[in-house]
Amino acid sequence: MDPASMPLEDQVAIVTGGGAGIGRGIALGLARAGADVVIAEIDPTRGEEAAARVSEAGRDALFVVTDVMNTDQVRAMVAAAAARFGRIDVLVNNAGGVTARRFLEQSERSWRRHIDINLVSMFAATQAAAPLMIQGGRGGAILNVASIEAFRAAPMFSVYAACKAGVTSFTRTMAVELAEHGIRVNCLAPDHTRTPGSHGQRSGAVDEAKLPVRSIEERKAFRRLIPLGREGVVEECADAAVFLCSPQSSYVTGVTLPVDGGTWAAGGWLRSKEGDGWTLCDGIGDHYPTAPRHESNRRG
Repeated sequence: MDPASMPLEDQVAIVTGGGAGIGRGIALGLARAGADVVIAEIDPTRGEEAAARVSEAGRDALFVVTDVMNTDQVRAMVAAAAARFGRIDVLVNNAGGVTARRFLEQSERSWRRHIDINLVSMFAATQAAAPLMIQGGRGGAILNVASIEAFRAAPMFSVYAACKAGVTSFTRTMAVELAEHGIRVNCLAPDHTRTPGSHGQRSGAVDEAKLPVRSIEERKAFRRLIPLGREGVVEECADAAVFLCSPQSSYVTGVTLPVDGGTWAAGGWLRSKEGDGWTLCDGIGDHYPTAPRHESNRRG
């Protein structure tokens, strides 16, 4: 096999929220690239299934039931990973959650939960894993998963968007602080991605190949909204993650890579209804897909 096809061979990766959606996709992508994978997931059914898929890919898997809103559990998960494998090379801070609600109608409990799952969980995992990477003396890669909402107004998702903006800022700062240890820190910013969460399936076993088919109206809306004309799939986030976590990006750190089909680049421009041009007017109508777009470890 071409060594370039296994750029993470024999490395150990942790993926939080790795039981479904983008996290599961990244976990399997890292396994296919040669990494052993630790799945940190709150849902036992999903975590066990994802770990089984990693094993099917020929890599060692460890599933640790983890509520990332509990920092003690996050630290215990990292410790379990180190005890099992003796090293940590990659950390993917993927777990997150969102609830759609106007900010003035959002309780303090709700926005604190958003902060805990989207920001504090990342802080805890990074602070636990990075020292182990430093001790190993081999460098490493940390990948945070934010959202395009980090860069634009997000009505109904204000606290979530603020948290994701914090994720991108933390990414840049950690890239500088950890550079001397050979640890690269980067970020993904997905937008509409086909996951169980985007179809309202928040827990339990899910066959992602059998997710409901979008209606004609929804597909038309995606074509207007997204320059590449469709919602993304988790494998596309996984491919980007493998690149940013592997030696293939050895001189890349502190960046946030949109994996969004061009929505951020479009800056609000939409295809005309006739499909022969672009407009800043909305006109998408009632069929705009408004479901949360990223799979979560727990809803906020």
